[in-house]
Amino acid sequence: MKGNFRRHRTRMKRTRRWDDRGVSMLEFAGFLPVLLVIGMAAIQLGLIGYGINQAGSGARAAARAGSQHRDGVAAGIAAVSDWLDPAPDVQEGADTTTATVTVRVPAVIPLFDNIPVRRRATMPNDPDPFIPGRS
Repeated sequence: MKGNFRRHRTRMKRTRRWDDRGVSMLEFAGFLPVLLVIGMAAIQLGLIGYGINQAGSGARAAARAGSQHRDGVAAGIAAVSDWLDPAPDVQEGADTTTATVTVRVPAVIPLFDNIPVRRRATMPNDPDPFIPGRS
C-alpha cells in the first residue's frame, strides 16, 4: 500500500508542477491590449504636441511675412509639415498683422477623428515696406 501512495504522490507533484506552465504567457496575452492602448495614447500625445509646435511656428511665420507686406499664407504653409495639412488665415490690420494656423493631427487610435490644433500669432506691421532696388 505504501508503494502505491508514493507513486501517486510523485505523480501529483509532477502534474502540479506542469499545471503552472504557460500561466505567465496567458497573463501577458491578457495584459497586452492594455499595453498597446497605453503606447498608442503616448504616441498620440506626442503627435498632438508636435502639431501644436508646428501650428505655432506656422502662425509666427505667416504673421511675420504678412507684417512685412509679403504673402503670409505661403509663408505659413511653408513653415509647417505638409502631412499636417496646414490652413493659415492672415488678417492685416492698420498696426498689426494676426495669423491663425490650423493643422489636423492624424489619429493613431482608429476610433477617433483627426484632431484640429489652432495657434495664433500677432506681429506689428513694418511702417515702410522693403522694396528691392530702392534705398
